[in-house]
Amino acid sequence: MAYYGISSNLILYLTRKLHQGTVTSSNNVTNWVGTIWITPILGAYVADAHLGRFWTFLIASVIYLLGMSLLTLSVSLPSLKPPECHELDVTKCEKASTLHLAVFYGALYTLALGTGGTKPNISTIGADQFDDFDSKEKKLKLSFFNWWMFSIFIGTLFANSVLVYIQDNVGWTLGYALPTLGLAISIIIFLAGTPFYRHKLPTGSPFTKMAKVIVAAIRKWKVHIPSDTKELYELDLEEYAKRGRVRIDSTPTLRFLNKACVNTDSSTSGWKLSPVTHVEETKQMLRMIPILAATLIPSAMVAQIGTLFVKQGITLDRGIGSFNIPPASLATFVTLSMLVCVVLYDRFFVKIMQRFTKNPRGITLLQRIGIGLIIHIVIMVIASLTERYRLRVAKEHGLLENGGQVPLSIFILLPQYVLMGAADAFVEVAKIEFFYDQAPESMKSLGTSYSMTTLGIGNFLSTFLLTTISHVTKKHGHRGWVLNNLNASHLDYYYALLAILNLVNFVFFMVVTKFYVYRAEISDSIKVLEEELKEKTSNQVIPRD
Repeated sequence: MAYYGISSNLILYLTRKLHQGTVTSSNNVTNWVGTIWITPILGAYVADAHLGRFWTFLIASVIYLLGMSLLTLSVSLPSLKPPECHELDVTKCEKASTLHLAVFYGALYTLALGTGGTKPNISTIGADQFDDFDSKEKKLKLSFFNWWMFSIFIGTLFANSVLVYIQDNVGWTLGYALPTLGLAISIIIFLAGTPFYRHKLPTGSPFTKMAKVIVAAIRKWKVHIPSDTKELYELDLEEYAKRGRVRIDSTPTLRFLNKACVNTDSSTSGWKLSPVTHVEETKQMLRMIPILAATLIPSAMVAQIGTLFVKQGITLDRGIGSFNIPPASLATFVTLSMLVCVVLYDRFFVKIMQRFTKNPRGITLLQRIGIGLIIHIVIMVIASLTERYRLRVAKEHGLLENGGQVPLSIFILLPQYVLMGAADAFVEVAKIEFFYDQAPESMKSLGTSYSMTTLGIGNFLSTFLLTTISHVTKKHGHRGWVLNNLNASHLDYYYALLAILNLVNFVFFMVVTKFYVYRAEISDSIKVLEEELKEKTSNQVIPRD
């Protein structure tokens, strides 16, 4: 709730209170959101290598709370923001001073540092509570991530409706104070459950382990790999048993890395010789990178919810009787759509598909992501057509130059918001489960951070695309596609370009998934449930007389 309470309406604060233009405010939002989703790599490293998930989460939560508190102060004190201005073109208003920006962005990025330790670890702590050697608990674990995302979006629903309304109609102070208070309460609740948690100790830096494997393989690039994998260097089973880990057999994929296991001299330095299990763990993390790359474009699409979609809403009629809908509140429909789709998926779609695929998940995680990517293409096509219609009406009413409100209901944007929620139900849920499930046991936090990294890079990609398109389309005397006055802009062209990028990305995704081999999922989730699924299927067969 705390994060979405800030991000949902941030672009309006930057525009109305700090007097920033469309491109500048949009990019500042996506840069901050990008940082929010990139810092989990640091949090995952600290958790896996040093403090463990529990302590990393707790310390990061305190930093998060400090950032939220400072942010609340920055929007409350008149000395920390420029004077009010009601110009239609906010770039004509008095700019925020260096002090104003330093305090505001200092608070935002302190908050971002805190989320780096909370986001990759809290979901992993939750998943750690399920015993991998208990078939009943393993079955529950398959639904955990669906309900995990469900709980997140309940908080998002509150943020996008109640908090956004308070920020727009009551005041920014209360609008930011409430999520700060909510965060403090959540930390207390988390601490109350401490005696009941299953705690897993840190297992060493995954980055160092991966670096050692790669360096050792490069050093031995001329070395011949023996055909018998038993000749490769590996630790005894007892060594792994002591650490509560499982030994992994050598595989032929990414075979070059197997050179790191070839013992050419007596040295057992980790930078010269790596056990087979360490090599296989590194392979598993590297194998997921093409999948990670294929989810960057849809992550950039998600960034539009809190930026250009909101700016579009400002130009439309937001009234329902005497009530004005805050533009950012339409994101509520993303949340509602996502919640409905997750429940329908978990309760109905999975059961129906199990009959055909015999897969306990109904379809594979990559197939689920693929469906979401198709929805993203549809979203951008609809967004482009909707914007073209909005511009046509603006032209008919002579509103292109003065930037006045277009006599169309804000609900014409509803389809793109609803479909974005449906896409999240497929892409975002499957993504976090995929990267967690496919990561080796000792790198679960890093695996979880992969899914968040895609959102971070996706937001930076959104910044790059918007900046580049805005700059390129202004060349040779043209007005450009994205201006402060959206009625004189061409967001329809911009959205059409994003639709094409999504189509190209889907083709890329199909290629990389064709060559992807599931590893952890086969051993970690599917096999445990196959027999149970077969038993259920056989029980449904009616015996003949």
